[in-house]
Amino acid sequence: MAANDVSGKLPPFPDDVPTHPLLVIDYEKLKSGDEAEQTTLWKACTTLGFFYLKNHGVDAQPMWEMGEATMALPLEEKMKFEQGDSGNSFGYKAAGANNTDEYGNLDTVEFLNVSKDDALARPAKVHRLYPQCVEDRMSAIRTFIETSDNINRTILDLISDRLNLPREVLRNKHRLTEQSPSESRIIRNPPRNMTKEEVAIGAHTDFGSLSFLHNILGGLQVLVPGTNSWQYVKPLPGHAICNIGDSLAIYSGGVLRSNLHRVIPPPGEQGRFVRWSLVYFLRPAMSSVLAPLTESPIVMEAASRNKMDVGDNVTAKDWFTRRIRNQRVANRTGPETWRASRGTEHVPTAA
Repeated sequence: MAANDVSGKLPPFPDDVPTHPLLVIDYEKLKSGDEAEQTTLWKACTTLGFFYLKNHGVDAQPMWEMGEATMALPLEEKMKFEQGDSGNSFGYKAAGANNTDEYGNLDTVEFLNVSKDDALARPAKVHRLYPQCVEDRMSAIRTFIETSDNINRTILDLISDRLNLPREVLRNKHRLTEQSPSESRIIRNPPRNMTKEEVAIGAHTDFGSLSFLHNILGGLQVLVPGTNSWQYVKPLPGHAICNIGDSLAIYSGGVLRSNLHRVIPPPGEQGRFVRWSLVYFLRPAMSSVLAPLTESPIVMEAASRNKMDVGDNVTAKDWFTRRIRNQRVANRTGPETWRASRGTEHVPTAA
């Protein structure tokens, strides 16, 4: 299918479009204890917060096939599994259900989120049911989630080491046996002409700890730190794009960077094609309180300099639900609703 470009028919990323360079991390070297590779990972996580990951071994093809089958369903059927407006993320989201900025512009993507808890518990139901074409592929979804989750947890351990934090601290924040907002997401964005005010997915920081993205066509952009400049991130064959989310920025007292990013149409000839992307989001357990982990002297010192207004005793569930609920069009009362949906690096003028 086109999402994985097995036919090689999708046009390449244009050579004349500026891109922002990302550091390339070799997962096999990370696992083998390569000190230089771990140092490069740390640099990526503390500067831009984005990096390429190669040699990760994840087979995304079954997920592309699941996404294609799901998005081909009639809208009426997909809406039976809609995520709703209460702040729940699991299920289907139709295009135009979310705002992309405080002015009320609408997103253009549809996606399906499958809960980590549901995938690991099947045939039992934890949160909800999904379209039958998804339920029929739950074994493949579970494999994708388990493999992606293990990769992210390996990275978590290496981050703990650099923070001089016992590994068990972050592990306990992300207990696999506890319910969490962690999920896989398959996203479809159709080709379309858009005004400069429109974006597919508005400027945001990710809600959770680590995001693990697969895509072929361009469209992802990062806000270059210290500037008002957006630049594309060029997809590389066989490389996932990973990034730090809000919870790790908070846990680290701001040492780790959760950077603003957005999605716009692919550049050049790529813009004539449907853009598919696939993500696994690792997020803390629902009950985990978001606050700097001052067991680490590095975090304690950083937290004294980087004041992050998260609130008292805010859990991952609170943070996640607030952000999801307030970006929904149905819940909008004005610009203040959008602002209430923002994360650690909100810039009001960034769309």
